[in-house]
Amino acid sequence: MKRLFALAALAAAPLAAQNAPKPEPATTPGSGNWPALFEAVPALPAHVVYRPRDLSGLGRRKLGIYVFGNGGCSADGTSSRNHLLDIASRGYLAIAPGTIPGAAPAAPRTGPPGRLTAATPASALRQAIDWAIAENGRTGSPLKGRIDPARIAISGFSCGGLQALMNADDPRVKTIVVMNSGVFNDGPGPIEGIRVGKDAIGRLHGSALYVLGGPTDIAYANGMDDFRRIGTIPAAVVNIPVGHGGTYMQPNGGIAAEVVGAWLEWRLFGDKAAARRFTGPDCGLCRDPRLTIERKNIR
Repeated sequence: MKRLFALAALAAAPLAAQNAPKPEPATTPGSGNWPALFEAVPALPAHVVYRPRDLSGLGRRKLGIYVFGNGGCSADGTSSRNHLLDIASRGYLAIAPGTIPGAAPAAPRTGPPGRLTAATPASALRQAIDWAIAENGRTGSPLKGRIDPARIAISGFSCGGLQALMNADDPRVKTIVVMNSGVFNDGPGPIEGIRVGKDAIGRLHGSALYVLGGPTDIAYANGMDDFRRIGTIPAAVVNIPVGHGGTYMQPNGGIAAEVVGAWLEWRLFGDKAAARRFTGPDCGLCRDPRLTIERKNIR
């Protein structure tokens, strides 16, 4: 019983944080070259789309795709908006499942006694990829010809990170970013609709980044165990000592968005300056006092 309550606490932690009475964080447009916005798009129901405000200002830049599962698998597609706006401002189409709420998010739905139910399905992440690729070729779409379908990342926070892992075998995905999350170490988790085991780690391809909150992060043990199980693909785990809540709603997504942005530029676009944040014996993040980093299959 104690184990069940502990697992339920992990699943509910992001939702509990969202429901706590506190001032609404300021929304920021991102730190990249292209200030971003978020919007609901009728052609992609139950999703929120983040993109640069001025698509004509992209020049030769083609948008990468970054799909993101929400904390708590919630239906609030804006719950990590400063993180997603920052990624979008760097030249990405970022998409989260859910809607733009008009009021505070509802409490987590419950399934059978002692279990939670994900408010968004894991399949919503693949739907987002399908839509983005289709829009790139659709006549009349503002995104026509502006997306590079070869540059796709999948990500998520807490329960949303498990959704990302459930979809990581999609061959279109070139890298996965698992944030404040990891596969449960001691059997099935407490969330209806979330079914992923440690065998998923063996199916990862491309490359993988874990961003955790240090030992006080309730997902720390799970995420570190995942990282230890990764075999031959390039992988890194970054620990930022902020606990499970991460830096998602800090201005421009905080340190985590900075780290993720650099990883995407390296792994999806081959940017050499971004690569130096992760590579070499004296890598940029290796010298960053704000965090710690471990690497494997990265020189």
